[in-house]
Amino acid sequence: MSDERRALVEYRLARARESLLEADALAERNYWNTAVSRLYYACFYAIGAALLARGLASPKHSGVRALFNRELVRTGLVSADLGQLYNDLFRHRQRSDYEDFVRFEEGQVRPWLTQAREFVAALEPLAQPQHDTG
Repeated sequence: MSDERRALVEYRLARARESLLEADALAERNYWNTAVSRLYYACFYAIGAALLARGLASPKHSGVRALFNRELVRTGLVSADLGQLYNDLFRHRQRSDYEDFVRFEEGQVRPWLTQAREFVAALEPLAQPQHDTG
């Protein structure tokens, strides 16, 4: 993996971790909709790092989602449960950001905080050089 690509992979992993911290801070203040958005982005950045380590990328969220499902979930590198979590967070973030009268509550979001941390932890090893394909 080139130094430039390695730096970008590390940056995306750092953004994933940072987004988890942001989600925690928002949850402490009861900003549940915005916390959902940060949880989605934490997973999105982790996926971006893992895909980039394989020489894959997409400029669109839908493209990243398709690559994730095809390259990481269907191949068994990421569990179906974690794949479903990302797809659910994608949908929840869309609703939270773009639909009127959508309000997430603590009971919905608290489990996602833990699950998103598990998601990022599971994706981090996939972004390491031994998983590089190009």
